[in-house]
Amino acid sequence: MLQSTASPTGELTLRTLAMPADANAAGDIFGGWVMAQMDLACGIRAAERARGRVVTAAVQEMAFAMPVKIGDTLCVYTEIRRVGRTSMTLKVETWAQRYLTHVMEKVTEATFVMVALNAEGKPTPVPEA
Repeated sequence: MLQSTASPTGELTLRTLAMPADANAAGDIFGGWVMAQMDLACGIRAAERARGRVVTAAVQEMAFAMPVKIGDTLCVYTEIRRVGRTSMTLKVETWAQRYLTHVMEKVTEATFVMVALNAEGKPTPVPEA
């Protein structure tokens, strides 16, 4: 369930511009594109923590509170909530900085589970912090 907060939670991990190629005919950005940006941000944050290769194992409950429009800057914030033996659970919030303004609105949030892999593609322990 999407919870409203006055400001983003977590570390700003990715910022990108929503372009016309990422939108439908009405100018709304595709949800799949937003989810892909969230996945990229989680990959960046988890790979830094694992000091190596990671993959997405699961995405838990994602709902969109409002649309992202062409020209908005998508801001993805991540927070590592749990580190297991080979996996990490990240809380992800996605906010839209509305085109040519300082207005920030929360678009969606989700929980991603990332797994650290070794060179052979097998799960490997996440190093101590």
